[in-house]
Formats: sequence, C-alpha cells, structure tokens
Amino acid sequence: MVLKIIGIPGSTYYYQKNYRVEEKKVSEGRPAPGYSFKEDGQKVSDEQIKEFLLEGIAGDAYNYGYRKLTKFLYRNHNLVINKKKVYRLCKELGILRPQRKKKVSHPRKLARNRIITSSNQMWEADIKYGFVEGEDRFFFVMSIIDVYDRGIVDIHMGLSCTGSDVNQAMQRALLKRQLLNALEKPVIRR
Repeated sequence: MVLKIIGIPGSTYYYQKNYRVEEKKVSEGRPAPGYSFKEDGQKVSDEQIKEFLLEGIAGDAYNYGYRKLTKFLYRNHNLVINKKKVYRLCKELGILRPQRKKKVSHPRKLARNRIITSSNQMWEADIKYGFVEGEDRFFFVMSIIDVYDRGIVDIHMGLSCTGSDVNQAMQRALLKRQLLNALEKPVIRR
C-alpha cells in the first residue's frame, strides 16, 4: 500500500531489496590440462613445451610472436597446439613480443585557416539530395557559396550530379562573378 502511494512499482522495490553482489569464489573457465598432444597422439607436458619455446627463442625463432611460435611448434615438434595456449605459456615465461603500434598510412591534414577579407576569395561547394516519391529516384542540389558574404553564387539542380555538372556550375559561377579570365581565382573548399 505504501508503494502505491509513493508511486514505485513493487518489482523495483523488491529488486533493490533482494539485490546482493556475490563475489566470485572461483575463476571462470576450465583449468588448463597441463599437456598437449603430438600428431601421433603422444602427450607432451607444458614444461616440455616451454623448453621447446625457449629453445626456439634462443635459435631461429628469436623474433617470433606467439602466432608464429605456434606454427614453429607444429612444424618442428609436430605439436597440435592452439595459439591461445602458446600465448599463455609465453606470458608465463615472459617472452611475449610487444604489440605493434599501428602506423598511420596517411597523416591527418588540417585545413589551413585563411583570413577572408572580401568576396570571391574562397567558395564552398555543397551537395544535398532528396528522394522523388513518384519516380523512385533521387534529385541533387549542388550550390556554390561565397564564404565571405554567404551568398549563393550558382546552383545546379538535377537528377544527377556528375563531375561535368559540377564543372558547368563552376564555369557559370565564374562567369557570373566575372572571374573566368582573372589571374586569381577563388579557392574552392569542399
């Protein structure tokens, strides 16, 4: 009755009242068996596998990561072993290679801040599109905007917006502002 007066559902109240966090007493997952098999079915203990790993690191496999060490164990010692187990054993031995850093293939370029003092120094091109319901097609609106005065210099509307359409709109915009034959043309920002 008190819960109805307050406006709290009974399920919320009893959920909070009965909710207790129990600490985990055992680790998740099954324990490691302590051995692996060779291709012929012979058991090999984890200690022997660790010796194989240390021998490999001391020899030709000095620069291998855990995945290549897995292949190394399969090829040289005929062990049927999972890469996750090799990872665990390498971690126990302290021979894991450090993870590679991702190399950025193209440096990020920031736009250069330009100080615009008058019209026709910088233009922007913007393309928007919409859907024509009756024809099941898209229409495109490409506008060229002067950054200084935010005025639209030229516009292209059509059912397509190809490179030649953009080129024609740019030519019309240059003609409108009488910049077609000018030495300094506006910078186009897209």
